[in-house]
Amino acid sequence: MQKKIQQLQRASAVIEPPAGRRGELTELTVAYAERFLKRLPATKTFEPDMGRSRLLEQPFSERGEELPALLETIATAVNHEGINPASGGHMGYIPGGGIYPSALGDFLADVTNCYSGVSFASPGGARMERQLVQWMAALVGYPATAGGDLTSGGSMANLTAIIAARETMGIRARDVERGCIYTTSDAHHCIDKALRAAGLAEGNRRLVPMDERFRMDVKALQHMIAADRQAGLRPWLVIASAGTTDTGAVDPITAIAEVAKAHELWLHVDAAYGGFFLLCDEGRQVLTGLGAAHSIVLDPHKGLFLPYGSGAVLVRDEEWLARSQVYQADYMQDARKSSGHYSPADLSLELTRPFRGLRFWLPLKLFGLAPFRAALAEKIWLARYFHAQLEKAPGWQVGPCPELSVVTYRFVPEHGDADNFNQRLVEAVQADGKVFISSTLIDGHFFLRLAVLHFRTHLQQVDYLLDLLKKLAAAFSPST
Repeated sequence: MQKKIQQLQRASAVIEPPAGRRGELTELTVAYAERFLKRLPATKTFEPDMGRSRLLEQPFSERGEELPALLETIATAVNHEGINPASGGHMGYIPGGGIYPSALGDFLADVTNCYSGVSFASPGGARMERQLVQWMAALVGYPATAGGDLTSGGSMANLTAIIAARETMGIRARDVERGCIYTTSDAHHCIDKALRAAGLAEGNRRLVPMDERFRMDVKALQHMIAADRQAGLRPWLVIASAGTTDTGAVDPITAIAEVAKAHELWLHVDAAYGGFFLLCDEGRQVLTGLGAAHSIVLDPHKGLFLPYGSGAVLVRDEEWLARSQVYQADYMQDARKSSGHYSPADLSLELTRPFRGLRFWLPLKLFGLAPFRAALAEKIWLARYFHAQLEKAPGWQVGPCPELSVVTYRFVPEHGDADNFNQRLVEAVQADGKVFISSTLIDGHFFLRLAVLHFRTHLQQVDYLLDLLKKLAAAFSPST
């Protein structure tokens, strides 16, 4: 038996490369990353799908391949087509980040394989994530009782918050059909998914009308709650947005919080896109009242420019989250020894989880907060600049002056269908590839969107887009 075990050990030894081989692999990988970053300014932001990803359909073999060839496959099949999320030309949807020190943090987290879910396993890893949660809680104006968790993104964070609201408000299966939840039609689609996953899909979801700036109408909210209560239903949850994806609108959180308090409703705020603008003066002027919410979602992979997979959920009272995620497992009895505070797994749907804290902690400590404040302020001013430039250009219709960094706009031709015209515009911008924008529907009409949030997006990229849009609109307009 020992001989068999030793044979298997020798056969599997390749998966633990010695120091010299590790150095070679690391050097090749870092060189690839450096070439990618060096070429980035000249690389297109969008390339259409030409089928190169089919290279990945090759089967896995019993014997390994050389890393240079594998890196070439990655370059061709993964990093060549579609949207380049590392590009400053990415101004569609809500761009993610990808700052370099976060990659170093992930490298260290993966090499050490730190398990931060339970304090017993890694007191330092769990404490680091708790420190980050406490910093974000203070940023939004929460008291010392607050708690939260680092998640994979806004979708999981919103689900976690909605489950906490359901449990804290005492909503049981028999209550769901009488329950009323209030959002606007511009709430992120992950809210729909979260409500279904939380067993709340059969409840009454009320779409509150919006004002001319696409913000929740507080008076309409009040009337709807009163009407539902009078009808014998149970209003219990309001979901507001601090930066919608479609238009960037920020709901009047302070006024909504007052209504929620008066009617004893839970107020949840989805601030995945907009929340970190609290770091700059321009954002703080808009994002008032967040501390009055019962729960809040933030996405560090948006407003702090971290790589995808970085979300956060916060609650004003940590106990709300802990009670909604309580569990018992005999095999965990050693790990559940008290450390004086909750472990991340006590506040999360996840037990097994990656060490997300290091990719977050390292850049904040390495750079300090000042450059993040400046970068976020720059994005707001770039959006205002784009709006002002397009507003004075003939033929262009712009949405409200941006509160944060999203601008909606379209060209209105003298003749023909405006929706079709703007669809051609967005397709032409994407075909050009130097920058990338996306579109949406507002009141049933086709609008283009600018979303400035990438840390590499600067005046150069915005000016290029302005010039390109004007040239394309002129080219598509029939000559008179």
